[in-house]
Amino acid sequence: MTNLRTAGRRCRPARSLRPAALAALLALLCAGSPALAGVRAHPPTAAPGSPGAPGVPDAPDASDGPAPGGPGGAAPPGAAAFDVGPARAALKRLLPRHAGQFTLVPDAPAGTAATAGAAGAAGADSFTVSGRAGAITVRGSTGATLLTGVGWYLQHVAGVDIGWPGDSIGMLPERLPAVPAPVTRSALVPHRYALNDTDDGYSGPYRTFAQHQRQIDLLALHGINEVFVQVGAEYPYYRALQGFGYSAAELREWIPAPGHQSWWLLQNLSGFGGPVSERLMRERAELGGRIAEQLRGLGMTPVLPGYFGTVPPGFADRNPGALTVPQGDWAGFERPDWLDPSSAAFPKVAAAYYAEQRAVFGDSTMYRMSPLHEGGTVGTVDVQAAAGAVQSALHTAHPGALWAVLGWQDSPRKELLAGVDTSKVLILDGLSDRYNRLDRETRWGGVPYALGTIYNFGGHTTVGANTSVWIDRFGAWRAKGNSALSGIAYLPEATGTNPAAFDLFTDLAWEPGPIDQKAWFAEFAARRYGRPDTEAAAAWEELRKGPYSTSSGLWSESQDSLFTARPSLTAAGAAYWSPRSMRYPADSVRRALDHLLDVDPRLRGSSAYRFDLVDTARQALANHSRVLLPRIRAAYEAKDLARFRELTAAWQDAERRLDALTGSDPNFRLGDWLAAARAAGADRAEQDRYEYDARSILSVWGARSTSEGGFLHDYANREWHGLVRELYAPRWATYFAALDEALVKGTAPAETDWHAFEEAWARRTTRHPGGANGPSGDPHALATAVAELLEATG
Repeated sequence: MTNLRTAGRRCRPARSLRPAALAALLALLCAGSPALAGVRAHPPTAAPGSPGAPGVPDAPDASDGPAPGGPGGAAPPGAAAFDVGPARAALKRLLPRHAGQFTLVPDAPAGTAATAGAAGAAGADSFTVSGRAGAITVRGSTGATLLTGVGWYLQHVAGVDIGWPGDSIGMLPERLPAVPAPVTRSALVPHRYALNDTDDGYSGPYRTFAQHQRQIDLLALHGINEVFVQVGAEYPYYRALQGFGYSAAELREWIPAPGHQSWWLLQNLSGFGGPVSERLMRERAELGGRIAEQLRGLGMTPVLPGYFGTVPPGFADRNPGALTVPQGDWAGFERPDWLDPSSAAFPKVAAAYYAEQRAVFGDSTMYRMSPLHEGGTVGTVDVQAAAGAVQSALHTAHPGALWAVLGWQDSPRKELLAGVDTSKVLILDGLSDRYNRLDRETRWGGVPYALGTIYNFGGHTTVGANTSVWIDRFGAWRAKGNSALSGIAYLPEATGTNPAAFDLFTDLAWEPGPIDQKAWFAEFAARRYGRPDTEAAAAWEELRKGPYSTSSGLWSESQDSLFTARPSLTAAGAAYWSPRSMRYPADSVRRALDHLLDVDPRLRGSSAYRFDLVDTARQALANHSRVLLPRIRAAYEAKDLARFRELTAAWQDAERRLDALTGSDPNFRLGDWLAAARAAGADRAEQDRYEYDARSILSVWGARSTSEGGFLHDYANREWHGLVRELYAPRWATYFAALDEALVKGTAPAETDWHAFEEAWARRTTRHPGGANGPSGDPHALATAVAELLEATG
């Protein structure tokens, strides 16, 4: 990939363009078109076997033997070698001290996910791990599958974990242990999809390429082969719609700031947090292109947003003959209009969109679209015909591409499925583990689908998942005689929490027999800190029986914390749509904390141990908020001022401990979140605008109408260092002060405009520790103090 701002502005055509489009794009590039200035263009697809062709290395990595392939450099019979260089580079990032002890060998390539069959069928991705001490060989069908083989070796032979987040690779011996006997694993399903439409907004809209690259490495290590790429998705809209009567300035006002763009792509809102600068859009498009290319290099599928009709206001007025349908309200936001895909204007806009997207992101074989997500208005649109038109436009630009649609609420509608070639559709089921009595084959008429999980909403720092439900349903749904299950879909609204859940869910696609949940957690405990340990095993057994064994029926996420809730004596949850009560016995987390504190001191140095200890202590303290608040309420209602003051002081002390505890691990810091947003701005005004975007999504989420009327405030609450101290604790202190004054005076408590309180915080630009400053405090000492507090207060 070439950066057009450097290297003498070398001109290279975009991937897979037809001759006319190719010539036009070359002319734009070589003329220094403002459309693509500063944005990477993709190289042409070379003929198979030619130097520089995708899938063919220019030269083998010396550390991988004389040449890709079998012994002596010969490729396996019938195999087309692929470049192991990207996998080798990822391995060096993941295991800098031990990468040289692995030989990576490309096996016969698998069929594409769209054509691969059932488990064990020809074309299924597979890896084989073998080797003596210090010389491990991994064979795989793609670069990503080679890394999956490395991940299997680390977990099952070397006994260490690279989790998301935290790892124990510091416990690896200098010389890696031998594989007792060669082991082969084949993917049980062709589709192993990752990332919710909301991941960019809730996990970090201002992340760097290095952070995204780390995410890709981890996904490959755990067997994922399809990854949603959202970063920079606004740029094709921005470029294409300028050809349909809109100025650049109008479009910059219409496009939201990065933290809220996920919901704009879902056709839920527009404009919030903007305007977005053209410079930032170009940089984000370049970043998205690099992410897509990184995935391609590993043989993974970059899943790109498709076009299904979102347009700015007034589109029909500026484009005579176009038919648009107002989409009404979403949680207090006015939704963007929908251009009827059956109208004559739609294919023109779609073609322009896909051309602009191709120029920056290249081609893919899989695109994400969810028309009428969480409502919307059909109006006069024939949904069946519209769906066919959306797929037709996609296939005109990308013949045979797979349309991935989220299974959520009433979507996809039967009319939508009736209008498309369903052999080119994959439903990502976001409700697989949430409700009972699900029959996906009947509900969707046999359309291929992936069993999915959304065990995290909004980025909540809450432990737990319905892991037993995953295990039971994956096996049972695959075994059905008419099963249409063809994948897994890892869909938490935010990633980077609950490493055990990530490990177990992705294992579903690779373990040949039914997973024994108890045995799995015992093995996870042994590798998580790099050595078997009795206390670690006991801790994870408590967590398994508690937060990781929640049942389906209503929720797929555990309860959030009351420390993060808007103050009320009757508060039952922070986010409006979160569970209102405990989903497991609180004592399980409390006992797990005691066991983790007693883990062998020699195993306490890893980032995995530190994260788990802080997270477990944080969860135990969060659960304690549900014990304290009823006591505070009882004291207030009894008008017992002394007891009320004693208990509210205990609450505020717990919040101080919570803030200090989360400051001891880098995964719980507000400072990094805010610093990344400010780094995206070119001047003070732009920096402040993007910081507001980053702060508001954690607090008010949107304007007053959406925060209050749409119940979006605190939707993305999380217990982070800085956030507790600067927003949540002062909010509760203000409330308790009003109650205290009411008890003293015998009057009703003064009311507080909480939205105004939270909006004032979102507008702040105060600085917080982060980045090079590192975490502060001793996590073991801080967690011990939490355990002692809980022991003393009951």
